[in-house]
Order: sequence, then structure tokens, then C-alpha cells
Amino acid sequence: MTRRVFRYVPFSVEQDATAEPEYEARCVSGDETECGAESGAYNDPGSVEEWQRRHTQETGHRRYRRNFGDYAVLRPLVCGGAS
Repeated sequence: MTRRVFRYVPFSVEQDATAEPEYEARCVSGDETECGAESGAYNDPGSVEEWQRRHTQETGHRRYRRNFGDYAVLRPLVCGGAS
């Protein structure tokens, strides 16, 4: 049997700058059932907000579930050692 020894290494969690975040919304208006219309994914929140405004103008619906997604990278923290 192989034995492994793991030691604690502190990491920072950072947003991955090489990947674009994604924004989207879904209409949840409705009394008994949700509308369910979806904006689709965009790389900026302004496009989703514009979709929400248009959907509200067309339908009168005013309640949305917004989602944000991004990628994260864990990087080991560099600790300064004594000289």
C-alpha cells in the first residue's frame, strides 16, 4: 500500500481573468406557473438588463431570477521565509 502525506498549503481563491463571466436571467413572473422565458447567457450584465426591459415591455412581467457564473482559480499563497 502506498502512503501519502499531505501538508496544509494555504491557497487564495481568485476569479480566472482568462475566462469571461456569464450573466443570464429567467422570468419567474406568474401566479400559478412561472413564465420561464430566458435571456440566454451574455458576457456583460447590461445585455441581460436590456432583455429584462424588453420582456417587461412586451409582457408586463417584472420578476426575474438572475444568475452569474464565473471560473475560479486556486493559487498557493507565497509565504515569506526568514533569511
